[in-house]
Amino acid sequence: MLNPETVFYIIIGLILFNYCFDLILSILNAKKFDDQLPPELEDVYDDTVYKNSQKYKRENFRFSILTNSFSTFLIITFLFFNGFAYLHYHLTAIIKHQVIVMLVFFGVLFVANFLLNLPLNWYQNFVIEAKYDFNRTSLKTFWLDQLKSFLLTIIIGGLLLSAIYYLFFWFSVNFWWYAWVLISVLIVIINMFYTKLILPLFNKLSPLPSGKLRDSIENYAKTVNFNLSKIFVIDGSKRSTKANAFFSGLGSQKQVTLYDTLIDDLTPHEIVAVLAHEVGHYKHKHIVFNLITSILSLGLSMFILSLFIVKPEVSQALGVQEPNFHIGLIAFGFIYSPVSFIISIIINLMSRHFEYQADAYAKKTFNENDLISALKKLNKKSLSNLTPHPWYVFFNYSHPTLLQRFRKLKANA
Repeated sequence: MLNPETVFYIIIGLILFNYCFDLILSILNAKKFDDQLPPELEDVYDDTVYKNSQKYKRENFRFSILTNSFSTFLIITFLFFNGFAYLHYHLTAIIKHQVIVMLVFFGVLFVANFLLNLPLNWYQNFVIEAKYDFNRTSLKTFWLDQLKSFLLTIIIGGLLLSAIYYLFFWFSVNFWWYAWVLISVLIVIINMFYTKLILPLFNKLSPLPSGKLRDSIENYAKTVNFNLSKIFVIDGSKRSTKANAFFSGLGSQKQVTLYDTLIDDLTPHEIVAVLAHEVGHYKHKHIVFNLITSILSLGLSMFILSLFIVKPEVSQALGVQEPNFHIGLIAFGFIYSPVSFIISIIINLMSRHFEYQADAYAKKTFNENDLISALKKLNKKSLSNLTPHPWYVFFNYSHPTLLQRFRKLKANA
């Protein structure tokens, strides 16, 4: 059995490993920023835009190194000075109800993290993104977004934490079964009704109006026997010039959402090609597979949590002598990182495979040239990195690179 001191240094070691690993990958990736563009992608950027994209990548690289180093320093300092234990004992001295202690404990940590990240979010939006003409967020929208996100996290997070705590109180280590079911139901509901319940709090969605684009989309949908009666446009331009499209919902709740910036930047044929890619995800049941995968990985994490949360050594590693739910949950978040790391690799591998399948579906049911043209425009618009390091792609990318997708689409064309 590991003693508390060993557990403590395992936690420190995991934090430092994650930081160093991410740092090495980021440096390797940054060394590729100046690589010459492959012949297939030379038409994406002209010299001026390419130099601008390199500046954008370097600025984001430096900013991410700074913020990651700062957050790692803070958490290690907090651990060495027994910050979690201090907060726990201070709260238990003035609050007698354990569930309220837990909620205030996580509430204090969340507020502190929120306030620390607030100036970083502001700098990212109003300095870096604005410098490269991406940011369209007004100060009013920024502060409203922060407030809404804050309140949603407090309300949903507080209710969920309370429910899990009472399940633990009632069922002890067997609580994980019930917590797994509860959170899984919540995940399904969010997946089904995200665009109806959550998204309208931040953006305005409106039906795609009649016209050439809608006719093109509906004609394509008929050829692949796909009901696309629900096509919405989201006002993404109120925050950024970057474009996107996504498929959401299950069953009768499925719908496609197009960013207004996408409609402005692409031709109708290119938009249909992007849409064909999204339909490919649906036809291959990627959405259902991802949902099942997330639920299964959740079950694994809840089971491992049940093994750690009652161990006195885990709480003692953070300076609290008696086994404690919220302290055990904090320690688990650190200890679970190797499992989470492996799962993320597997999920990214599957996700990149799914992207190839969706591209192939768009090629088969529409054409690859419009999809390639659309992808090139979208990458140019967002000043994307077209020469990432292979290891950075392997560990961090949920999508294949533009070059990989181009070559796959052109293979056997």
